[in-house]
Amino acid sequence: MPIVKTLSWPDEAATEAFAQQLAAALCRTPAAPSACMALHGNLGAGKTTFVRHLLRALGVTGRIKSPTYAVVEPYEVTACGQPLHIWHFDFYRFSDPREWEDAGFRDLFASPGLKLCEWPEHAQGVMPMPDVDLHIEVDTDGQRHVTLHAHTPLGESLLA
Repeated sequence: MPIVKTLSWPDEAATEAFAQQLAAALCRTPAAPSACMALHGNLGAGKTTFVRHLLRALGVTGRIKSPTYAVVEPYEVTACGQPLHIWHFDFYRFSDPREWEDAGFRDLFASPGLKLCEWPEHAQGVMPMPDVDLHIEVDTDGQRHVTLHAHTPLGESLLA
């Protein structure tokens, strides 16, 4: 049975705490450095904020830019005692499936490394099935309600 988790992030500190827990789970799970996470939510829901906290927890230093215009921002760190490639995608402006091939995304998704994908619905039909879907909804008080769905055994081990 697939794992589904629901969380509440009342503030940014809760977002950061979950990002740190997920970073620890990534380090405990041998295949996790090649995980793919799809991040869903409206503009301003907190997808990029969550990614920034996760990248910090994995050891990224310096400026962390949103890939809104570049579509992808690459990072390389030593995390979990080994080199780790991380790609942060933002498919908000992605509209042409040919761009997937032209930009080399097929190769990136086939290579080892953590893939964090905002607006994955814009790459539907070309993006592979993520290990974990993370949905963020914001209520009228600004609290984030998060639902995580594992789609693969790797995703299940990350959410266990």
